Amino acid sequence: MTRHYENLVIAAFAGILIVVAAAFAVTPTFAAGYPVDMTARVSGVAEWDVLNVRLWPAHYSQKVGYLDPETFVWVERCILVDNATDWCRVERGDVAGWVNSRYLTPVDPDEMGDL
Repeated sequence: MTRHYENLVIAAFAGILIVVAAAFAVTPTFAAGYPVDMTARVSGVAEWDVLNVRLWPAHYSQKVGYLDPETFVWVERCILVDNATDWCRVERGDVAGWVNSRYLTPVDPDEMGDL
């Protein structure tokens, strides 16, 4: 085997190892989630700002949408990340993803009125 092929095999193996390690790092977090199944309102966001919705429960994750302040959302479930912050999976129309729970306030369905 030539040196070029040895380097290629080593690089491919390292890439596979990284992908497998990342899969195991993310999976247990989702298993620890707890169901919520309730309505909440986006709160604690300035009226001129938006709440970013993320693909994964992390501030550095890819943005998949945003929610305006005071928007009602369906909260599917939440998880505790790094024993520090709750992230919740929310849905509103075509927007679905993760937001930090500190920007959500539970609401009584009667508060929502006609949407």
